[in-house]
Amino acid sequence: MQTVVIVVHLMIVATLIATVLLQKSEGGGLGVGGGAGFMSSRGTANLLTRTTAILAGGFFLTSLLLSWLASYDRKPSSIIDANPASQSRPAGGATPIAPPTSGGILDSLKKSDELQQQQAPAAPTGPEAPRSQ
Repeated sequence: MQTVVIVVHLMIVATLIATVLLQKSEGGGLGVGGGAGFMSSRGTANLLTRTTAILAGGFFLTSLLLSWLASYDRKPSSIIDANPASQSRPAGGATPIAPPTSGGILDSLKKSDELQQQQAPAAPTGPEAPRSQ
């Protein structure tokens, strides 16, 4: 069904473009005067104007139908209910952080920061000379 509507939509688009390009330019919008062409009578201008309006309405309706067809089978979903991506183990000797049993993400970050400070060497109490290795 959707493929048929897309084909009809594309045919309307191509016809609409051709119809607009056939119309006589009255304001010199692009600087090209519409001279005396094979479509110079008043009746032909009315026919092209009506055809353009009908094709624009068809374009609008097929666009709405295509958007409705695209969302017809879509079911509401939540990113919260999705399964989390699998995580790989950290490289090196890093200790994994246990998920928090209470509190939020900020509490777990605070605990991991305290854990890293305990593993790091103590900061010097005063100025020290650089050591060569």
